[in-house]
Amino acid sequence: MDIDVLGALDVRENGVSVAPTAPKPRQVLALLALHADRIVPVDSLVEELWSHRPPRSARTTLQTYVLQLRELIAAALVKDPAREGEQPRTAKDVLITLPGGYLLACNGGTSDVREFDQLAGQGYRAMDAGDFTGACRLLGSALKLWNGTAFADVPKGPQLTMEAARLDESRLCALEQRIEAGLRLGRHRELLAELTVLTSRHPTHENLHAQFMVALHRAGRRGEALGVYQRLRTSLVRDLGIEPSPRLRRLQHSILAATQDGMPVPVVPGPSPQSPPEPSLAPAG
Repeated sequence: MDIDVLGALDVRENGVSVAPTAPKPRQVLALLALHADRIVPVDSLVEELWSHRPPRSARTTLQTYVLQLRELIAAALVKDPAREGEQPRTAKDVLITLPGGYLLACNGGTSDVREFDQLAGQGYRAMDAGDFTGACRLLGSALKLWNGTAFADVPKGPQLTMEAARLDESRLCALEQRIEAGLRLGRHRELLAELTVLTSRHPTHENLHAQFMVALHRAGRRGEALGVYQRLRTSLVRDLGIEPSPRLRRLQHSILAATQDGMPVPVVPGPSPQSPPEPSLAPAG
């Protein structure tokens, strides 16, 4: 089974889509697909479908949705090649009923979420090792797996809303680290257009603004870099009632203190996906 949730939902068995069009069965499949090869409790599925106000018939109705999914899976399994000495798989072998919940068996197929997590993890380790070229490549490959917001065409209850937010945060973390690797490689001019868009979409995101300030400063656009700080400060004070962090203020002061020939006050970096580094104003290399 091949699973895509980083964008529109697509679940395929033998290359045949088994994703229903009806909203609630689609929600059930999305949650099962995200947690493929792991049991999803009935209570989680019920909460996803009806939030905290399930009808009395919730479990019976859920069973009906599972049966509908199995019908789609059974139709796809008709094309399942017979394996010598093995019994043909049935829909119940793919969407398995277990005590307390259900499990969607990937059976060695692909999952874009798992591939993203694997590539992003490798990219973070490359960053930690100082391999910025490798980090750019790995994190770039991870980000290419995304085709929109997670579960883009699926109605979201509490469970999928939470999972979509978690996945989007993972995506943003990978994006920040890929940009940081690019800055370390001296690709600041290449990143300016992307950072222009990202800081517009995330007007209170400090690390993206810090990266934008560094890229502009290195490109010789010192005044614009300071303007980015002022816009960030305005957004933080207006929307959150807070001032920029000491880290951002230090970066601003470094740019203000830079001499006319472009030599900056150094900022000590310390890359980590969990704790974003303080970007260095010094050119790469």
